[in-house]
Amino acid sequence: MRSRSARLLIRYLAAGVAMTLAISVAGAAPAATDPVPGDQPLPGYTITNPPLAPALVNGVPSTVYQGVHEHAAYDIEVPPSWNGELVMWAHGYRGQGFVLTVDPPGYGMRQKLLDQGYAWAASSYYANGYDIKAGVVSTRGLAGLFASVVDRPHRTFIVGVSMGGHIIGRSLEQYPGFYEGALPMCGVLGDHDLFDFFLDYNVVAQDLADVSAYPVPADYLTTAVPQIQAALGLAGLRPGGPDTTNDLGKQLREITINRSGGQRPGDEAAFSVWKDFLFSIAVPNGAGTGLAQDPGQVSTNLFTRYTPAQPVNVNRSVQRVPAENWKARLNPLLTEVPIIFGRPSAPVVTLHDLGDMFVPFSMEQAYAQDVARHGRSASVVQRAIRAAQHCEFTPTEVGTAWDDLVRWVNGGVRPAGDNVTDAATVAAADYGCRFSDRAAWTAGVGTRRLYAACP
Repeated sequence: MRSRSARLLIRYLAAGVAMTLAISVAGAAPAATDPVPGDQPLPGYTITNPPLAPALVNGVPSTVYQGVHEHAAYDIEVPPSWNGELVMWAHGYRGQGFVLTVDPPGYGMRQKLLDQGYAWAASSYYANGYDIKAGVVSTRGLAGLFASVVDRPHRTFIVGVSMGGHIIGRSLEQYPGFYEGALPMCGVLGDHDLFDFFLDYNVVAQDLADVSAYPVPADYLTTAVPQIQAALGLAGLRPGGPDTTNDLGKQLREITINRSGGQRPGDEAAFSVWKDFLFSIAVPNGAGTGLAQDPGQVSTNLFTRYTPAQPVNVNRSVQRVPAENWKARLNPLLTEVPIIFGRPSAPVVTLHDLGDMFVPFSMEQAYAQDVARHGRSASVVQRAIRAAQHCEFTPTEVGTAWDDLVRWVNGGVRPAGDNVTDAATVAAADYGCRFSDRAAWTAGVGTRRLYAACP
């Protein structure tokens, strides 16, 4: 696990860059002088946003607005009896395609918000790829458009998932005071650490299997990966099945668990869910060389100490990879893959699945450390959910978190959460039980049964 001092060093270097360098920002947002009209997508992009049927609120239909603003498609929905407040929805990663799409709030939140009197708005963002800048700018721009299309809201919240969590974390710092409350779920709140984790998994697996394959070739999945799986006993490993790993495979599993959040309930089962996917994510996507198309260029393992270091001392033998683009990694400005410094300007409630290894639970720990360093821990409440898939939440879990956030913003009473940084607490057998939907376990939903029943 990377030491806290190493993470601090990177953050301090980034702050120093802001003071000592004039850094150009790659992939700037469309400028006011852009020759493409704002009601059209940027060159190369098309928009798919079919008509959204109004929802019924107590038998009365909502009002839906759809269009294109600053090159991004949008949906806005206002309930018949609007309470004057707005919720912005930040969607997750859309891949590297060139079709912009919009989706309404998930997990039953669309209807819940309307029933409670909230309007909501969602943007496609002006670009796809891993482009946090596009998400931050487009979401803020749509909130501004709402004021002219509908009315100026009394308060604006921001809610989202996955990459949308990265957008939320940076939005709270980019526009301090604009958003009144935030609910990032399964979010990339540890920013660059996500791409370090992907790098770690592959170079450590290669080292343990004695397979040299970095940078990964185009045929990585058909040549190197089968050799790695055979050498580590991973090929036959399945969730809930027998443990087929040998000593080297067990070491990879333990290192991966430690790098993704440490010992915690369901960690070995979660590894079996994600062990193949983590190889696939290392393969070049061929979409281009820009930061949004290749965010892995900010990744490094120069500062990482892996545990356990036996039977192989990987800290001596693993390939060390410097960031391909240090300028992008240290850039403190708003870029496609920006830093979240840990300075939230509004109350934040987070949700994260314990076994998620696409956006691992360690994202919550990194965010908690960054927030604590800035003395803002009182502004953040974090909750662990006992599930292993990415963004595997029930409407009950999401709806409860939303209601608690609203009560916090309205009444000033901070809701309960989980301690995500104390290793002994996180490793306890009942960790994550407090906020997990027990009905989902009873019904055997998703991966819930990979976890023991909560007492």
